[in-house]
Amino acid sequence: MTDFRPLPTGRRPRIAVLDDYMGVAHRLADWERLADRADVTFLTDPLPEGEAAVTTLRPFDALCLMRERTAMPGDLLRQLPELRAIAATGRRNRTLDHDTARALGIAVMATSGSGNGVYATVELAWGLIIGLMRHIPEESAAMREGAWQTRLGNALYGRTLGLVGLGKLGARMVPIARAFGMDVIAWSPNLTPERAAEAGATFAPKDELLRRADIVSLHLVLAPTTRGIIGQEDLALMRNDAILINTARGPLVDQAALIEALQGGRLRAAGIDVYDHEPLPPGAPLRQLPNTLLTPHLGYSVEETFTAFYRETVENLESWLDGAPRRLAQV
Repeated sequence: MTDFRPLPTGRRPRIAVLDDYMGVAHRLADWERLADRADVTFLTDPLPEGEAAVTTLRPFDALCLMRERTAMPGDLLRQLPELRAIAATGRRNRTLDHDTARALGIAVMATSGSGNGVYATVELAWGLIIGLMRHIPEESAAMREGAWQTRLGNALYGRTLGLVGLGKLGARMVPIARAFGMDVIAWSPNLTPERAAEAGATFAPKDELLRRADIVSLHLVLAPTTRGIIGQEDLALMRNDAILINTARGPLVDQAALIEALQGGRLRAAGIDVYDHEPLPPGAPLRQLPNTLLTPHLGYSVEETFTAFYRETVENLESWLDGAPRRLAQV
């Protein structure tokens, strides 16, 4: 570990598992493999902001990150002189300042994947679509109040799904839509008609897709070129009986414009799993809108994914304690 900060001397290493919101990390991997060599603390609350975050993290030698739940910018890393290793889950983490970590001698390790849960986000997208089309949350709540058939829903057969993004997850949406008897059109900044056809979809320019689709579902990565890719003018192109689904990243959509469109009835509904700020604050306007179906970033949060992540995290931490960290992040 000549390029990395050395293990502490005179005391046991301290490891923190961050953002274990559901309190499940301890049972999804064999953390006892570390018990004789390090102290492991599971943090179930979101990390506070500012100086409170520094105070919380300062005692730890290693941090375990669940994807991008907690950002690790350079200014935070520089205030953690004891930090020697970061065990991140997934292959890449855009909210971690890898350059600063490398310069400080912090070993950053990743995991190879997410097991059978790799397509869990696609499954959730369809859950949001069907939930909105058939008013499932409202009908379930009405049943508990003694009511019977209070809203008339819509079928998917014969409708048009518009995919904004046709990568690994977007392409997975296509055969499911076809099974429902839907037409599928797709657009992204770099998509060609040939690539769309290979995935089983029909290419459509962005404005045409927004005008035609009954359901618009986002499947893009967040980058400077995609931030706000669905803005006020784009939402105005959508039909007022259309549904917007976002299980990708919150900032892909102009949130203020989306709230305005939903409040004004210019958009039928939205199914949202991702937000500009997470966890979504309790008083956020989105929480108050009746024509939304909201989930708390559940896309990849299934047992299969977390088990694969945490098991490899334990292996990574063992290698770090051995002086030879494995699965070093490639950026």
